[in-house]
Amino acid sequence: MAALLLGLAAAVGYGAADFLGGWVSRRDGVLAVVIGSQMAGLALLLAVLAPLADGLPTAAGLGWGGAAGATVGVGLPLYYRGLTRARMGVVAPVAAVVTATLPVCVGLALGEQPSVLELAGVLVAVVAVGLVSLTPAFAGAPSPLAPTGPPPSPPRLRAPAPAARARSRLRAVAPAPGILEAVGAGLAFGLFFVCMDRTGPGPALWPLSAATLTSLGLLGGVAATTGQPWRPVARSWPAVAAAGLCGTAASLGFLLAVRRGLLSLVSVLASLSPAATVALARVVVGERLTRWQLAGLAAAVAGVALIAAG
Repeated sequence: MAALLLGLAAAVGYGAADFLGGWVSRRDGVLAVVIGSQMAGLALLLAVLAPLADGLPTAAGLGWGGAAGATVGVGLPLYYRGLTRARMGVVAPVAAVVTATLPVCVGLALGEQPSVLELAGVLVAVVAVGLVSLTPAFAGAPSPLAPTGPPPSPPRLRAPAPAARARSRLRAVAPAPGILEAVGAGLAFGLFFVCMDRTGPGPALWPLSAATLTSLGLLGGVAATTGQPWRPVARSWPAVAAAGLCGTAASLGFLLAVRRGLLSLVSVLASLSPAATVALARVVVGERLTRWQLAGLAAAVAGVALIAAG
């Protein structure tokens, strides 16, 4: 039960961090918000958790923590690049489902044996993650920039040359824009859960600090090479800091949860963070929920209940 509660607490923390970060990113650069939140999280680790550390770091803790941070440094740029190339309603659900599924597969491959009820809860929760992540502009919805009325009659054209036909066939089989980035980001975020699970016993401060420092280094390198701003403006710091504190607290909750429970179960619970994000958007800014998101929230509750019953 402790692992379940900590996993849900991690989902709430990640969801709050995503809500705050997304809100402030509307006026500041995304990269600046991410770097600022990581800096705030590192300050929390050093100021609050450092006095509570009751041991020295282990090689496994530092190594796997650094690897976890690298996945964040790779996954976030991929995720936001996908959002710039395609609809959020396509990118977000794909990334969320991959994030939730990968640790489950790894956990089962490593020999974890959830009960039948727990596995059923995992399947329901993965569906819930995808539904909750859907935005009103989901795949198949008309673009707001699309013209209305019947389409114009196409002009009569000559038959395309062989090279043009070959390029057309390649475009037909290529994935939709943003999908590769979404899958890559989902794999990276799922690997974050796997790496944190492998840190082993010992004070949680060290792997979390290694992860934060590594991700900061990678994201700082992205800012330096692209010339993007890396510091939020002064008025945004309270929200940015709050996002960083929520994200760090969520990672701590996940690490404590996975040390008490199965990776295949805890990672799915932590992946329910989109449910917390949309709930906060509904309560704080009055954002309306679609029927898909409402169905996802109901499925999330059912999935958690099945996992708890198992």
